[in-house]
Amino acid sequence: MLLRLAGPLQSWGTHSKYLWRDTARFPTRSGVVGMLAAALGREREAALDDLTTLSMTVRVDRPGVVLSDFHTVGGGLAADETVITVDGKRRPEGKGTLVSKRQYLADAAFTIALTSDDAALLDLCAAALRDPHWPLFLGRRSCPPEGPILLGIVEDPLHHLVRLPLAAKRPRRGPQPTDFYSDRPLGVLPVDSDAPDRNDGDHHSGEVTDEPLSFAPLERRYRPRPLYRRAVQLPDAAYEGFGVGYLEKLRTYIDTCAVKPERNAR
Repeated sequence: MLLRLAGPLQSWGTHSKYLWRDTARFPTRSGVVGMLAAALGREREAALDDLTTLSMTVRVDRPGVVLSDFHTVGGGLAADETVITVDGKRRPEGKGTLVSKRQYLADAAFTIALTSDDAALLDLCAAALRDPHWPLFLGRRSCPPEGPILLGIVEDPLHHLVRLPLAAKRPRRGPQPTDFYSDRPLGVLPVDSDAPDRNDGDHHSGEVTDEPLSFAPLERRYRPRPLYRRAVQLPDAAYEGFGVGYLEKLRTYIDTCAVKPERNAR
């Protein structure tokens, strides 16, 4: 299954806690799994065992820029409506205002391949993304996507992930590597042999705590997982710019390469 995540703002927290809300430089597993759960209409307490079996590979079309925003929460509320403290109590009236700092990615765009041996699960998720139960957002409710998220279901998503048009202009400084991030080794990326890239992606470059165990409001739990990164030199022809021109190229690719919005057999 292929997805496109793009919008004015995105936010994919990995260390967010209390008054500090960060963002990773790419969509997290917890954020994408949460988006699928919202599309499927699952409550926050629902099990995630099936969705966490999906493997995710991210292509960074445009990395965007990190913005930091100043927020205040809870000011001017009555005592029984102020923000809840860590011990479950309410803050006193007049002392309920909290100041927080939140990070966003501005003008970023990503293409994602979700893979699984469970074809029925992919079909279910694709149908939900086409007609979501709840509104979808890019990591945070204030970050709606700029358009449809689902590109389609294909037999070889990594093949298309490398070849789908890039939502970016050709770099003025000459060819620049495109970053790929995954929860699996990236040596299997089907890149052309004459396209040099930085590292082979077969060895994880660290860990990120974004594997969701529970989205329950008072019992959110995540565990670390290995992060694999590969920087691939894609051909200049892959860069298709912005706006209508890029969308037309994307539609042409989808139509000519048999990227289907859903499987024929349901």
